Amino acid sequence: MDNKAIGYLSKDPVLKKLIKQHPPFNWPKTGDIFTDLIESVINQQLSLASAASIYNRFKKLFKGSITPKNTLKLTINQLKNVGLSAQKSSYIQNVATAIVSGSLNVDKLHKSTDQEVMDQLTSIKGIGPWSANMILMFTLNRPDIFPVGDLGIRTAMGKLYKLDRENLKVMIIIAKKWSPYRTLASRYLWQSLS
Repeated sequence: MDNKAIGYLSKDPVLKKLIKQHPPFNWPKTGDIFTDLIESVINQQLSLASAASIYNRFKKLFKGSITPKNTLKLTINQLKNVGLSAQKSSYIQNVATAIVSGSLNVDKLHKSTDQEVMDQLTSIKGIGPWSANMILMFTLNRPDIFPVGDLGIRTAMGKLYKLDRENLKVMIIIAKKWSPYRTLASRYLWQSLS
């Protein structure tokens, strides 16, 4: 845990209290952009338990590793049979196609700016700002991401800062003060929900 970031975020009295309540934590990071994108598509608008169950069934479709080429060998029906909607099945195929065709170069994303990553990922149908933010935070480990579209973040801020959880404008203003450590602040907000 970064002591400089903790000290900086502790200037916010709400975060200071959260930091004291929650011990230091490590978030898992895979660094595998493709499988993390697939997982983020599966997670969209589902509970964590439902999404995990579908993702586990999805993994069982593969004899070897989960790769874009292997994913493109699956039919929409095979994907639907593990519990994915037709729409999410096509989104997963879109991600695999973008990587196989070269229109998305995952190696370049590691060296791209946050905005370039957002632009690249959201150009794929089915990958919106929320999924792109999750990749920036968890896969690329970027320090200054604030996923204001995330329901958990809005719920936590609504409760902790006494805001309407639809008041994104005020949430963005509050979060600006946390820069350049908005990712860590967001993680504390999620921790507050557990």
